[in-house]
Amino acid sequence: MTLTSKALLILAGLALAACNNPRAGGTFGGGGADGFGDTGGFQDAGIMTGNLGDPNDPRSVAHFQQRIGDRVFFTTDSSSLTSEGRATLEAQARWLNQNTQFSIVMEGHADERGTRDYNIALGERRANAAMQYLISQGVSANRMRVVSYGKDRPVEACAAQRCWDVNRRAVTAIAGVTG
Repeated sequence: MTLTSKALLILAGLALAACNNPRAGGTFGGGGADGFGDTGGFQDAGIMTGNLGDPNDPRSVAHFQQRIGDRVFFTTDSSSLTSEGRATLEAQARWLNQNTQFSIVMEGHADERGTRDYNIALGERRANAAMQYLISQGVSANRMRVVSYGKDRPVEACAAQRCWDVNRRAVTAIAGVTG
């Protein structure tokens, strides 16, 4: 990647960060990190992208995303974890407990139905439910932050059940290396 490409990529990331959601809740370890700026003890609070390693390497972020799974799904208007969601979070907790150098952002999402404010609150409840389950499995709260995007970041954009099903989720995003 050329220097110009890297600079443009960084600028694009900063531009997106400027679109910060004022209801994006939570802090890293109670520290007041909300995106860029004070990272509450994290060296890099940005979501990891680019070379994420080999999915066959159990220590890699690619392994976490592709083999373990980085998301859990919810039923309509619910923040209760399903048995499948709990199983995914248990596998995530094992990985996070073995790879303590990583921090996470737990992203809460909703489908397009309902008001923006309702979906932001629902996404936050979903992210908190997933984060609390990770805490119950031994992952330190100091390594996690919650953010809700409500209906603003759909995986699928359509008014059909199949789209709503994949948009009701919590995503465990590897955010960087803890300090």
